[in-house]
Amino acid sequence: MAQRITFRKRNPYNTRSNQVKVVKTPGGILKAQHVKKTGTIPKCGDTGVPLKGISALRPRQYANVSKTHKTVSRAYGGSRSANAVKERIVRAFLIEEQKIVKRVIKEQSAKEAAAEAKKSKKAKKAKK
Repeated sequence: MAQRITFRKRNPYNTRSNQVKVVKTPGGILKAQHVKKTGTIPKCGDTGVPLKGISALRPRQYANVSKTHKTVSRAYGGSRSANAVKERIVRAFLIEEQKIVKRVIKEQSAKEAAAEAKKSKKAKKAKK
């Protein structure tokens, strides 16, 4: 008959947090080795795409690893994907361009209005 193994922790149920792997020790005895849950890859806050270059760890483990495992050397490094950052930059640039265009159009319309006012004054003087 095969050797039986028992859980090594107090939790007796086969839950997600209590998974075990059967390991044979050098003494030939089978032991239950508790397996930790795998971490999920962090996702981009805007697009939901998994972030490249960031370790997939359990939340508490990020406190024990260096900064290079948690971020990428770019603006919004550990929180947004490269494409999302690119979109943000382009959007900000286009909004600024739009503001400049609006201002230029407003100035041109003001100049045209002033020029029309001068013409109408000259026309009034010529009639008198």
